[in-house]
Amino acid sequence: MCVYIYQIFQRTHSLSSFSKQAKQMTSSLCFASFLLALLLCILSANSSSTPPTKIGKGYRLISIEEVDGGILGHLQVKEKNNIYGPDIPLLQLYVKHETEDRLRVHITDAQKQRWEVPYNLLPREQPPKLKQTIGRTRKNPIAVSDYSSNGLIFSYSADPFSFAVKRKSNGETLFNTSSDESDPFGPMVFKDQYLEISTKLPKDASLYGLGENTQPHGIKLYPNDPYTLYTTDVSAINLNTDLYGSHPVYMDLRNVNGEGAAHGVLLLSSNGMDVFYKGTSLTYKIIGGVFDFYFFAGPSPLAVVDQYTAFIGRPAPMPYWSLGFHQCRWGYHNLSVVEDVVENYKKAKIPLDVIWNDDDHMDGHKDFTLNPTNYPRPKLLAFLEKIHKIGMKYIVIIDPGIGVNSSYGVYQRGIANDVFIKYEGEPYLAQVWPGAVNFPDFLNPKTVSWWGDEIRRFHELVPVDGLWIDMNEASNFCSGLCKIPKGKQCPTGTGPGWVCCLDCKNITKTRWDDPPYKINASGLQVPIGFKTIATSAYHYNGVLEYDAHSIYGFSQSIATHKALLGLEGKRPFILSRSTFVGSGHYAAHWTGDNKGTWEDLKYSISTMLNFGIFGVPMVGSDICGFYPAPTEELCNRWIEVGAFYPFSRDHANYYSPRQELYQWESVAESARNALGMRYKLLPFLYTLNYEAHLSGAPIARPLFFSFPNYVECYNVSTQFLLGSSLMVSPVLEQGKSQVKALFPPGSWYNVFDMTQAISSKDGKFVTLDAPLHVVNVHLYQNTILPMQQGGLISKEARMTPFSLVVTFPAGASGVQAKGKLYLDEDELPEMKLGNGYSTYVDFFATTGNGTVKIWSEVQEGKFALSKGWIIDSVTVLGLGGSGKASTLEINGSPTNANSKIEFNASEQKHLNSVEDEQKSVMVGIKGLGFPVGKNFVMSWKMGISG
Repeated sequence: MCVYIYQIFQRTHSLSSFSKQAKQMTSSLCFASFLLALLLCILSANSSSTPPTKIGKGYRLISIEEVDGGILGHLQVKEKNNIYGPDIPLLQLYVKHETEDRLRVHITDAQKQRWEVPYNLLPREQPPKLKQTIGRTRKNPIAVSDYSSNGLIFSYSADPFSFAVKRKSNGETLFNTSSDESDPFGPMVFKDQYLEISTKLPKDASLYGLGENTQPHGIKLYPNDPYTLYTTDVSAINLNTDLYGSHPVYMDLRNVNGEGAAHGVLLLSSNGMDVFYKGTSLTYKIIGGVFDFYFFAGPSPLAVVDQYTAFIGRPAPMPYWSLGFHQCRWGYHNLSVVEDVVENYKKAKIPLDVIWNDDDHMDGHKDFTLNPTNYPRPKLLAFLEKIHKIGMKYIVIIDPGIGVNSSYGVYQRGIANDVFIKYEGEPYLAQVWPGAVNFPDFLNPKTVSWWGDEIRRFHELVPVDGLWIDMNEASNFCSGLCKIPKGKQCPTGTGPGWVCCLDCKNITKTRWDDPPYKINASGLQVPIGFKTIATSAYHYNGVLEYDAHSIYGFSQSIATHKALLGLEGKRPFILSRSTFVGSGHYAAHWTGDNKGTWEDLKYSISTMLNFGIFGVPMVGSDICGFYPAPTEELCNRWIEVGAFYPFSRDHANYYSPRQELYQWESVAESARNALGMRYKLLPFLYTLNYEAHLSGAPIARPLFFSFPNYVECYNVSTQFLLGSSLMVSPVLEQGKSQVKALFPPGSWYNVFDMTQAISSKDGKFVTLDAPLHVVNVHLYQNTILPMQQGGLISKEARMTPFSLVVTFPAGASGVQAKGKLYLDEDELPEMKLGNGYSTYVDFFATTGNGTVKIWSEVQEGKFALSKGWIIDSVTVLGLGGSGKASTLEINGSPTNANSKIEFNASEQKHLNSVEDEQKSVMVGIKGLGFPVGKNFVMSWKMGISG
């Protein structure tokens, strides 16, 4: 009954449409009874998801030995039981310090191969092969033993078996699976379809990660909130629910005696799981696979992400244009509408780089097709030629479901190549937008080749610049085993397209469809095969959907990346809804179907920051909300946040009113202001993209990444950093014209009005003015920020003169600032130095003894010189003294009286300043004309203390 109730509920997205449809669909129940039934289902699911009593007595260690740089042991179950199935009697333990700061702990069945995330999808070291016979290497294993590297120590207890991971530098325990009677969890459990393991945690540990979900309490994990990981097409408006991606990784940040230290923990598993975080403990309950833990020593948050992405794959390099603004809508009915959108952005003088099509361009919602009436190819090609000439790009959507249609070439070739997921020997039948579909099996090498060929064919039809892969959890409008109905049209072509019209029956006959332990799927404990591929369907080599479900979108991203890379040798751009560990190596992500509400605007920040930790730094939410209609005020505030998402796109629902940024003049003004700043910051954002590709460093970061010792910022979820030093403090509440923002210790400068500064020794909250068209963005001290002049398209903005903004602690002397700039031919596949098509510049500045000095150190300047890029101006903030200057020297020579260089100074205003606070001045120098590709040195003397 609960499944039926949930089916009604899931067909809707908003409460109003839910009420309307529920009334229509429940003729046998009054509406009040329906709501009561739904409530009872939710309460029942919540009560049944609480942890059961402790299961079993765990395992004992019966042998252990050193092998291949690691240790190999065997575990024997102490006392068998049948809760959630029989125990696996004998386990293999493998432990290895794979690097100085990465430790692996792998536990599996000692006698039978079990499912693991495929090693070809996520390349990594293989554990030792299973032994046919198990000997007792040590008849009496020692009670406790340590195995250490420079960063981490692994220790174990033999009976019952447990292990701990400690930080070597101070002995702090980071992970500890031992349990006693007072703990809310029991010892390790390992059954075929139920694995359980727990760790103790200090009560003041701050945890982040375990997604994808919408977290109402902010970025920090909240005790007793549910964390279920299982890729699901459930709208992001659903709080604390398993959403589109599965990322079983968390970062743990602790502050001891004023020093913050972080580490990371990954449980590499694609099987569905519940994770119970109780504040002082964390328990995993997984419905298959193995325990494959990776521990990352940190100790800084940035180091954790560096170590994590070194393992899972560095984030993909993004083309420069992808950092521009994107516009999309489901409901651009014909090409003329798209042309009007592009023209209206131009008229409104709002930047726009990429125009998108949802499935409106398709013929009958079928992948790799064009609607001959609404998007005739000759006219579409003419439009693309026009926008490509000015540097704009075009991206379209592709869903994985391939329409079952004997006259559809994509389907015919798929059948001929045997590329689809199977059920009882036949392609598994589902329903998505085209109607009946089959799902490609991306674990099959033949499918990868076929998929690449279909992308090539489509690119020859329409030269798109990237692909948007959606619905790849995989989403299915039906559940169970389905057939195409006889004698009726499916879908009918009227009404919502997401109502199942196939003839279907539930599949509950196998333990894969109805496992003994029920994860909290969709937040309601629905069957794990609900509205997706049946979990007893199978992939290439007999792999069960039960095991491979959550890597479906990941495997599609890999296949799509390979296909795009092979087209023209250009850098691919892929946007994927479903993600897994390692997806950032191939694709960007948007946070799915959100609502145009103030709450969703706020939630978007936490989700964005989480994906930076997950190694997917190119991320953003649908600006102004996917549905329903946002208010004008909300859209103003949303573009002021969205202009600083790494991936910045406005997208709306078919049934929502138009919400392009020019639809309201007030929103257009806010967009010109916020996106105008974004386009000036594009060289900075592109350099962050380069850093992400090299080290995994998130583009958008929580404040604690730069201030790990400052506990006050550990749960700040309403502000964020771009890079290490640019802080965005937006308005997130209706009717507000001020915002209370936390400023960590030091000096901060307003990038929209650089005469304004905020300084404090210990950090403080400051109430900032924020009228409707204003967003507060501040630059931290000791930074050199490269900027350009902006423009309406990134291609033109990229060729404008550079300026440098140098920030010092207000009034200080004997200090320095640093910055960097990466430039390249952005559509080349590789993002690296050494190929003749890239330049890297380090910038430095010092002040002391009455002298200010600024200089650059250029690597491989030939590329920048070939582009003619120049640095025209430098602005220095936070200088002490009067600002009067003398003896300006450039490259060792004084400037003469005829120089066109202009020098000016103005006093800065310090908000919330105290009387004895030191004043500071801003100095601007224009007309420099320094080639970016050549080293320069400039210095001058002025009345500066020190």
